[in-house]
Amino acid sequence: MSPVVEVRARARLITDGPLTRPVPVDLRYDPADERRTVHIRLPDGTDWAFGRDLLERGLRTPIERGAVRVWPCGRTQLIVELHSTDGVEVFQFEIRTLIRFLARTHAQTPATSPDADREPQPPARTTARPERGAQPARG
Repeated sequence: MSPVVEVRARARLITDGPLTRPVPVDLRYDPADERRTVHIRLPDGTDWAFGRDLLERGLRTPIERGAVRVWPCGRTQLIVELHSTDGVEVFQFEIRTLIRFLARTHAQTPATSPDADREPQPPARTTARPERGAQPARG
């Protein structure tokens, strides 16, 4: 079994105010996942999962699938827009960081499998934020 690819990256949270702020995010890929899913874990613990191909295609051209939109911003930046019931979060990434991450995921992916060409599942937000005033689950 191939090892999981995990990368700590820095993104910029884009807000409607005049300033953006850097935020640490975790990029994760498990080659055992037949859906070829990448995960972006945000600082608040929210984990967004979507097909690796969405991120790859977004490096070249705007693309949208479900609650996730991805598009290049100039030659060096990539925008990832995440929609949820809580609103919209927009992050700006350095393209070279994502290219290195994606290259590592391809190096860890088994050569071919029956599901290699299957369309990934729609994007899913796998960790929901607690409702306002609710306490996070403790375990």
